[in-house]
This record gives sequence, structure tokens and C-alpha cells, in this order.
Amino acid sequence: MQISPNLDSFDWRLLDALQQDASLTNGALAEKVGLSASQISRRRQRLEQDGTIRGYRALIEPSAIGLGITVFIHVALNTHSRDNARRFRDLVRLTPAILEAHALTGEADYLLKVAVGDLKELSRFINEILMPHESVARVRSEIALETLKEPGLLPLAGP
Repeated sequence: MQISPNLDSFDWRLLDALQQDASLTNGALAEKVGLSASQISRRRQRLEQDGTIRGYRALIEPSAIGLGITVFIHVALNTHSRDNARRFRDLVRLTPAILEAHALTGEADYLLKVAVGDLKELSRFINEILMPHESVARVRSEIALETLKEPGLLPLAGP
């Protein structure tokens, strides 16, 4: 994806401020960016409508809600047909424990990031959800011992 030519330096500053704290009011954003609150509101709305801003979320501590184990699971499909890939994508889309899913090059076809409460739940997830699925040939899981860096801010390199 190329950088949108419609983004000016104010848009970049607005995006940076929102990445830092999406709960800021238009007034607070106006102070940070150097525009009026009404200009911030219009720019924010434009960035939302054109898809530059995809949404807003609260960052929840996983262990606070009983999801203390993060697992990365490499998945190889049994065939590489379009229908099989669609079935796997449907499984991913409908499974809340899967936080992220990436199509890969190399030995595995997909890498899943999964949050579970304990090893028993991980075993159930792999043995009752992933492995029996018609699209899956094999899986390999790796448990994260420590998270050194959470998914964070995009490196904004605007003007």
C-alpha cells in the first residue's frame, strides 16, 4: 500500500496523537496538532471514512481476564485448494481465541496468535478445534514465555 497523497503534516500529527491515546477529545487533539477542535473533527471523520483509521480499541490486560497464556501456532493445510483455504479462514474468523492470523511463506501456511487461560485449554483448542478441522494437516505450537513488546504503534513516517 502506498502512502496516501491526501495526508498532510496535520493528518500525520493527528494519526500519531490518536495512536498514543485514542481517547483524547477533539479539544485535546487540537492542542497537540495545532488546529481547532472543529478542524480536528472534520479530519478525523475523513480519516475514518477513507479507511485510514480502521477503528478504536481498549487495550485489556489478558491475565486480568484469565487469558494468561499466549501461544503461536503454525498451521499447515492438507491441500492448497481455494475451498480449503476458505474453510480455514472461516474457522479463524469464527474462533475468538485466535487473536491474529497471518498467511506465510515457508513450511507453515499460517501463523496464529492464540490466547488461552491454561495448558488444558490449549490442549482442548488444538485437539478439539484445530486438528479435527477438515482443512488442517498439522500444527506446531510454541508457548510465549515472556512478551518483550506488545503490538504497538505503527512507525509513522509522514512529512
